[in-house]
Amino acid sequence: MSELIKKQLNDAKALMEKAIVHADSELSKIRAGKANPAMLDGITVDYYGTPTPLAQVGSVNTPDARTLVIQPWEKTLLVPIEKAIKESSLGLNPQNDGTIIRINVPPLTEERRRDLVKKLKGEAENGKVAIRNIRKDINDKIKKLKSEGVSEDEIKTGEGEVQKLVDTYIIKVDQLADAKEKDIMTV
Repeated sequence: MSELIKKQLNDAKALMEKAIVHADSELSKIRAGKANPAMLDGITVDYYGTPTPLAQVGSVNTPDARTLVIQPWEKTLLVPIEKAIKESSLGLNPQNDGTIIRINVPPLTEERRRDLVKKLKGEAENGKVAIRNIRKDINDKIKKLKSEGVSEDEIKTGEGEVQKLVDTYIIKVDQLADAKEKDIMTV
């Protein structure tokens, strides 16, 4: 196989690896009934007029399976953090005691679990679509290598290798989604 095709395959692998990491981070934001600091990753706080990720304005800990505790670096951030959490789509109710913010994570109802599984499947599908788009882009690049003297057979072999990568990474997305679904559906 030509070096040009090998380079494209390495690029494809790197891009698909990034797609898996992204899908995993998106799935980790879906709450599974247990308190997890990653649940708050998407929340930004107004820090002196600048939207700042919550993790950069305070520490987030889980003293037990049902509680999140946020300790802001500055006391003046208690109200903006509380406001950001209330305005998020997580449906959490923060309690500000003047020094920390405590969030009790309620147990999930059966209906809410089903909704979360639907959301999870949508995120997993987004991950698969990203991988398929990478396949399309890499295959286009491989086809263009014909003008650089790469033979028709090598191009077909390269496309076959890209498809093997796609199959492998789609299975990884499915495994992540299945594990998360099991986590959500476990009472």
